[in-house]
Amino acid sequence: MANQRSRNKQARHSVSQKEEAAKPSLLDELRPGQSVELLKELHILTREGRLNQDSRRKLKQVYHLFNFIEPLLKELSTDGHEVSLADHGAGKSYLGFILYDLFFQAFGRGRIYGIETRGELVDKSKALAQQLAFERMSFLNLSVADAMSAGDLPAQIDIVTALHACDTATDDAIAFGLQKKAKAMVLVPCCQAEMAACLRRDKAMQLSRTPLAELWRHPIHTRELGSQVTNVLRCLYLEASGYQVTVTELVGWEHSMKNELIIARYTGQRKRSAAERLGAILDEFGLRSAMGVRFGIPAESVSTHSAN
Repeated sequence: MANQRSRNKQARHSVSQKEEAAKPSLLDELRPGQSVELLKELHILTREGRLNQDSRRKLKQVYHLFNFIEPLLKELSTDGHEVSLADHGAGKSYLGFILYDLFFQAFGRGRIYGIETRGELVDKSKALAQQLAFERMSFLNLSVADAMSAGDLPAQIDIVTALHACDTATDDAIAFGLQKKAKAMVLVPCCQAEMAACLRRDKAMQLSRTPLAELWRHPIHTRELGSQVTNVLRCLYLEASGYQVTVTELVGWEHSMKNELIIARYTGQRKRSAAERLGAILDEFGLRSAMGVRFGIPAESVSTHSAN
């Protein structure tokens, strides 16, 4: 009996060793040169240096976003230019810290600005940057509207990012990028509720006006359609403002439902057709008066159109 227990224990130990060997090494999952100390401070790694499933998902998203941002940073850093990046709705600044750790620190120039409305998170980010000697990181306790006129920010920002910016925060980040003449914007929208509210408010009238209103007759469709149309309008607005726009997935849908990644690169070629289609979509959905100004339609055009 004792021999049987011993054999069972050895068998379990052998299986455990094989399972452990089959698991990918933590170092295999980290980028070359990635600071383990930083990941521990961001609570992506445990104090023992382990990575749980939730943290693995978060790290995967940030790394995947880094894959899109790094070429922009390299392109804009030529000829000694000190590239600047503003991260709106920075939160705990996962993205900013990892960008600095993997690119800015070794590159030796450039600056990251983390913009966040929650003062306690700004204070923690400042302390962590000081602890890690990330000297070219600044953290500002500001709304996007205040950031547009803040003296602590330069007149021009090269890259604007907004990761999972909720509701109209993505539109605010776009407005900031346009004002700061950003060369590129990298946006991951989240939880767009404003358009859904507008669609619900006028639903009865729209149902009688157009059969398209069937697309938002049911609440779940209203929410999803509002999110989809909002992002379409954002892309058209950026194209009308002189940007070339690419839309893709951030990561697989199994990792995040808020997964749309909008990358806009400034070319200076304003697409008149994009502006015209933007206006036509707002008209088709009866949204020009409620949302026209947000998407660059002059207020006088909105009021005149509404009066007619």
